[in-house]
Amino acid sequence: MKRPRTDYTLEFKQEAVRLVRAGQRPADVAASLGMAGQTLNNWLKAEAAGRLSGGGTLRPVSVEQMEISRLKAELARTRMERDILKKATAYFAKESS
Repeated sequence: MKRPRTDYTLEFKQEAVRLVRAGQRPADVAASLGMAGQTLNNWLKAEAAGRLSGGGTLRPVSVEQMEISRLKAELARTRMERDILKKATAYFAKESS
């Protein structure tokens, strides 16, 4: 399922690139910001070539909005882990009986 297209501000892109340049893995940064990893990789390439620019939106992304995005991604990961553990528990419970 495709994600809806999102326009990110230049500041948001620069902050995401800065996090990767500071030593975090691109996949981790993308997941924490609730975005596709390929998008972040494209920004890294554009920044290296000096072509990183802002999106079509004029409203800045606040710290609170970034935190909400990070928390939504964390919640989705936690739910996925919970579902996997439920399935594993059911499998091993069935196997031991």
